[in-house]
Amino acid sequence: MYQYTDFDRRFIRARAAQYRDQLERHLAGSLSDEEFKPLRLQNGWYIQRHAPMLRVAIPYGALASQQLRALADIAEEYDRGYGHFTTRQNLQYNWIALADSADVMDRLAAVDMHGIQTSGNCVRNISSDVFAGIAPDEIVDPRPFCEILRQWSTLHPEFAYLPRKFKIAVSGAREDRVAAGWYDIGLQALSDEHGQIGFRVQVGGGMGRTPMIGDVIRDFLPWQQLLVYVEAILRVYNSYGRRDNIWKARIKMLVKAEGARFTAAVEREFADILQRDLGGAAHLITLHELNRVASQFAPPHGVRLDAPDAIAALATAPAHETAYRRWLQRNVHTHRIPGLCAVTLSLKRAGQAPGDVTAQQMRAAADLADRYSHGELRVSHEQNLVLPWVSADALHALWRDAREASFATPNIGLLTDMIACPGGDFCSLANARSIPIAAAITERYTDLDELFDIGDIDLNISGCINSCGHHHSGHIGILGVDKDGAEWYQITVGGGDGSEVGGAASPGKIIGPSFAAEEVPDVVEAMIALYLQQRQPGELFITFARRVGAQPFKAAADAVRRAAATQEHSQAAVSPLTVPEEDAKAVAGRAVAHELPQGQRADPPSMGVKKIWDGSAFS
Repeated sequence: MYQYTDFDRRFIRARAAQYRDQLERHLAGSLSDEEFKPLRLQNGWYIQRHAPMLRVAIPYGALASQQLRALADIAEEYDRGYGHFTTRQNLQYNWIALADSADVMDRLAAVDMHGIQTSGNCVRNISSDVFAGIAPDEIVDPRPFCEILRQWSTLHPEFAYLPRKFKIAVSGAREDRVAAGWYDIGLQALSDEHGQIGFRVQVGGGMGRTPMIGDVIRDFLPWQQLLVYVEAILRVYNSYGRRDNIWKARIKMLVKAEGARFTAAVEREFADILQRDLGGAAHLITLHELNRVASQFAPPHGVRLDAPDAIAALATAPAHETAYRRWLQRNVHTHRIPGLCAVTLSLKRAGQAPGDVTAQQMRAAADLADRYSHGELRVSHEQNLVLPWVSADALHALWRDAREASFATPNIGLLTDMIACPGGDFCSLANARSIPIAAAITERYTDLDELFDIGDIDLNISGCINSCGHHHSGHIGILGVDKDGAEWYQITVGGGDGSEVGGAASPGKIIGPSFAAEEVPDVVEAMIALYLQQRQPGELFITFARRVGAQPFKAAADAVRRAAATQEHSQAAVSPLTVPEEDAKAVAGRAVAHELPQGQRADPPSMGVKKIWDGSAFS
């Protein structure tokens, strides 16, 4: 893991002190709500439905055990005893009193954490592959590039007030496990015919009302030019992105409108930075700088490079322990070091919202990390935790301990490993609740034999059109919509995130007017039944869905419909692909005006996209 320097620590502690001064002036009445709002947003503090919400940055998902324990302490002392991991590798609290927010910032700074730029119209937390640095298919470790981007973008004065929020994902592997096509900038590592490392650059991906897959504007960008090229993209966006209409402000709208002219403008700006800007070429990444940062990401001290091979360890697995073998198949993943494995601790269980984790569970996960993973964890896109440095000969002991702590459910990549935003239970923008829908589906599918028979499937749930649950990329997507103050749900099928199991990045297709909340579990069951009845041998759900198209799923779903689908209802559930930009407020629902005066929304909890590495070596 990257280790903070004295400069890093002074920086975040000074930022916490600055925020304390701002908060005190606000509480004393000398700083108005409107003056204070951009200051708290830039430190990760939102005003949500019931209380302030804090988003804590976990850059590229890397988390130390002592940091997780500190997060548990904050949950107990300032919140209601739990936090929520998001699919953009952050952690959120929903119940911290604003008066306590400066104390929380100090507690975070004490363990090298903060909420800087987890909100606001700026470059947000840099996302990456949960298996970064350990994946067998890795071309280059993306974490040093993520860290360089993080340092460069943090409080960058030119990009502190972009037209809208801006998200970057970096992948270093052959498989896209970061959903690069769905990001404002998606960077995918490549190696050319001479063995030189570079990145394919996609720009303009995004979800929301108008889901788009990013355009490839550079097939191969030498790694040394990464900062300069990202700067050129941001400059073009900052200059030409819409500021008069928040619904058209994301970079995806600029890329769509300008097409090849956008790419040409980026290339001109890129050349101007290098050739005309004073000191522009100084932003090229040198080998010395890359090596300096990369040295922070060496395997932890004490990692056994000569541990028994993982396959050999599996050969000794007790044949009678079916639960253990299922866990090996679903929760254990191959590693670039033959004697090691990565292990997913499942946070998906009945009675608990996807991604939620109690203080007690945080401490239990931290203990497992200390015992089995040299004190390091990762936050995954699918709202789980990963132990990246597990010796293969310790797998059985880890399974026993993880099972005792309720982390060993062998459901990774299966139907109950779903993504769900907090929805209307917490978010002031949501049209409908996500958590009860997730709970109802989980209760419907408790039989592991049935789940294993269904196989890999991504089910994603969003509480509103802002798509924080990334329903667009779900094999089955569920979107909450509002009809006369009632909660209804639109269903999509065939979306993909870009990974091998997830399928090519593309938005799912809507299968008709929305459904009442009580109908949704029946609709999901009908869609699954259709797949099980008509699939070909070995055919995954996503492959089947794209082969047969949306119409059979629509017929299966309509067969279990009980509520009337009136014309008015159909209009309330209009496709986000066709709704006029000017009508967005009607679709987004009753709370869209919250936090709008400065052109900065109190976004729902930021969610990424579901990704899974299927651990096929253990099948």
